[in-house]
Amino acid sequence: MLHLRLSKLIILGLGLFVTLAQAQTLYPNRTIQIIMPLQAGSGVDLLMRPVTAKMSEYLGQAMPIENIPGSAGLIGANKVAQAPADGYIVGAFNDSILTMLPNLYKKVDYDPIQSFVPISQVASITFVMVANPNFPANNAADLARIAKDRPGKIDYASGGNGSPQHIGMEIFKQLTGASMVHIPYRGATAAVTDVISGQIPVMISALSVVLPNIQAGKLKVLGIASKTRSPLLPNTPTISESVSGYEFSTWGALLAPKETPAAVVAKLNEALSIALKDPKIKEQLIRQGFEISPSIGPDRLKEQINQGLIKMKQVIQHGKIQPD
Repeated sequence: MLHLRLSKLIILGLGLFVTLAQAQTLYPNRTIQIIMPLQAGSGVDLLMRPVTAKMSEYLGQAMPIENIPGSAGLIGANKVAQAPADGYIVGAFNDSILTMLPNLYKKVDYDPIQSFVPISQVASITFVMVANPNFPANNAADLARIAKDRPGKIDYASGGNGSPQHIGMEIFKQLTGASMVHIPYRGATAAVTDVISGQIPVMISALSVVLPNIQAGKLKVLGIASKTRSPLLPNTPTISESVSGYEFSTWGALLAPKETPAAVVAKLNEALSIALKDPKIKEQLIRQGFEISPSIGPDRLKEQINQGLIKMKQVIQHGKIQPD
């Protein structure tokens, strides 16, 4: 009788193992929901939409994006962290969610390392320093000089306290000693609108968000924040060409809830890699100001998050940045 019961348990266990293996082999067999803790029209939103659309074609399942920008992104990120680890809810994050917010808020309901399984970085996001066309500065060094001559009189806009736009300018202030006043908005698009209108003179923004306004002459560029010049604005100098040592960019990545099976992560990584190799997708992303980084897979992404946490802790503490 005991032998019979053991046999049944073994058969039951094998059946469960086979069922789980089949589920992973058949993945995906239904819609994959992409949770983006950022507003529509943001840099990461513009990056992810064509990429996930191409991934959807390869995987044969819809991959709709749901924007959940509340509480600076904490709500959406936590929703991903609490989701079932089956690959049917995936987070589309920027590095702010993973490296800035955990250093900004005293209580965050997710751990940037332990709560997620990295899939891959998708691309780096080029940032630019832009100003209203009537602002007298023509480069980043001009801005630093004017801000020093008029301490506390020059405002700059951002998408909110602790946002990438805020952090990018805070690094500039710490490097140059410029005294400027931060004006936080509820999202980067509203901030850009007021720089165009002249309500605020200057800001740092993702190039993808402001490029049409630059091309239309509604904004002027004081410098490219990345290490190298942008192919979209080849005659525009980097900030570091006038302010030595400055460099700032962000990145977008896909992550899954912790304990998501390795086979599922590998499948999503494969789909992403194929999407980023598509000539039309590559051309579109480069045209929007993104730097594709298909080689940054799970291990390198995890390392990058760790390094970012250390760097952002220093910037946020030194700048005494507080959440909204």
